[in-house]
Amino acid sequence: MNILFICNQNKNRSKTAEELFKTTYNTKSAGLYSDEPVHRNQLEWADLIVVMEDEQRIELVKRFPEEVMRKRVISLNIPDYFSYGSSGLIQQLRTKMSGLI
Repeated sequence: MNILFICNQNKNRSKTAEELFKTTYNTKSAGLYSDEPVHRNQLEWADLIVVMEDEQRIELVKRFPEEVMRKRVISLNIPDYFSYGSSGLIQQLRTKMSGLI
């Protein structure tokens, strides 16, 4: 399964998720507002798109309506106050992803 994790900058949440689940799934990460924002090819590659907040799902639909409508998109509702690789973030990711896949 190809999973694309998306957050705002692709520095903390989505980057941690990509690393955390890469041994189980094919993972990539992207940011909506980073220097190299998420692009159409990444969305087409993904079987599942995981955003960290509902606002990011809304922004994806605005930018890529056709691609997003053909994909399963889930929101983990993890706020942007964790640093990369922090134990609290890893615990949230594991807990929230365990019931979704």
